Amino acid sequence: FLFDPDQPANSRFAFTVDANSVDTGNEKRDQHLRSGDFFDVANHAAITFESRSVKALGGDRFEVTGDITLLGNTRSVTAEVIQTGAGKDPWGNHRRGFETQFSIKRSDYGMDHLLKAVGDEVEITVSVEGMRKP
Repeated sequence: FLFDPDQPANSRFAFTVDANSVDTGNEKRDQHLRSGDFFDVANHAAITFESRSVKALGGDRFEVTGDITLLGNTRSVTAEVIQTGAGKDPWGNHRRGFETQFSIKRSDYGMDHLLKAVGDEVEITVSVEGMRKP
């Protein structure tokens, strides 16, 4: 992320998740989740998010709108992002953290296997911490 505390609109957030990294603690289930029924990692190795706008909501709260790409399908999402902390660490480096939770419908991205059994709505939590570059 790139964060401008004085002009939050100049800020950017982006992340990439390796779809092959799914880990539920059950290898057989993980293999099925990696298959074409769900994440189809052979054809869509990454899940990405890239912000398009950041708006200050007051205090440590921000509204971030951006695009999530999953299974080659891109949809816009808007989420409230909270700054969880900012300051110097014990080594004198400046750190800042953010967290958000939001929901998507997996069917919006073409993941429609077992919708009734597994459900369509998925809660996503993203927590990030960064260190200011010199």
